[in-house]
Amino acid sequence: MIFARFHRPVRHARRLRPIALGLLCAAALAFVTAPLAHAQAGAYKGAIAIDAATGQPLFEDNADFVSPPASVTKLMTFLIVHDALAARRLALTTPVTANAVDQSMGGTQVYLAAGETFTVEELLYALMVESANDAAQALTHATASGREEFVALMNARARQLGMKNTTFRSPHGLPPSSRQIADGDLTTPRDLALLARELVLNTDVLRYAAVRTRPFGAGVRAEPLPMRNHNKLLGRVEGLDGLKTGFTRGAGFCLAATAQRGDKRVIVVTMGGATSKERDLRVATLTEQAFALVPASSVFRGYTPSPISPVSPVGAQSPVSPVSPVSPVSPAEAAPANTATPPPAEEPTVKFVLPPPKK
Repeated sequence: MIFARFHRPVRHARRLRPIALGLLCAAALAFVTAPLAHAQAGAYKGAIAIDAATGQPLFEDNADFVSPPASVTKLMTFLIVHDALAARRLALTTPVTANAVDQSMGGTQVYLAAGETFTVEELLYALMVESANDAAQALTHATASGREEFVALMNARARQLGMKNTTFRSPHGLPPSSRQIADGDLTTPRDLALLARELVLNTDVLRYAAVRTRPFGAGVRAEPLPMRNHNKLLGRVEGLDGLKTGFTRGAGFCLAATAQRGDKRVIVVTMGGATSKERDLRVATLTEQAFALVPASSVFRGYTPSPISPVSPVGAQSPVSPVSPVSPVSPAEAAPANTATPPPAEEPTVKFVLPPPKK
């Protein structure tokens, strides 16, 4: 790739003459800032790629573009539930009984019926694999007193992570009843990259996000519901194992993706795509280019869960060890912000093949 040809010689600068090195760096900078920044009509309205180990941006184009994230909102929902697990207020085996509000959710769902009971773990799979809005809603009353308190925790956590241009108003990312974009969830590619980095560093989100297919309700329902991950880059881009797609008319096609190769991990976020195909092709391209720009000295060390079997919180301890770099927030602090190892793939993992450029 052109990116690789620009990038690799820079790591061995002593082999190059100073003048040649200067010209090479200038050419590489021009390549990053000019062609990519002006060739994204339809692919996205804002994008960023970062080194997951350091948080250092590797590429950005309108990265502070404020827009609805659609179902990518569920990444913060996952984090709030993980915080409750880490604080031992919840366990993976905690039973959650669906209510009428959960049942009434629209959009993508696992069709929870009022009175059905599933574990927190099962609902987390529904959240991350099927992108189920009803599972997201059910997790709010399992984790907090209800949706209002849960969303307040989401905003407090966003503020804690430095997501300066983010406001959450739902646990699922569905459009507000007013259908006004300003009344719904709002964030930016840069803010979502911060959230994604927190997740891959300090939670077991990849245990869920990397799953391509899974039945929902096995052992509870007479006929479990087949779930299929909406992230079509899983198994197609080398090392890609998450994280979350999203789409509404107001948001366009969004994707927060992450991939690891050796000891390097990158995060790529795009928002506002015109089609899922254009979005996926651009994320695949940016992933390749981002890996070419990760410094040789960068080493990613992700989350290592405690090897303890999940237990019920009733008369026993929760299995999840507390995570430390960022402590969970309490409801008293909450206010709206201003502004695992994945299972084996079903198919061999191959590098995503991009179509040849049009002449």
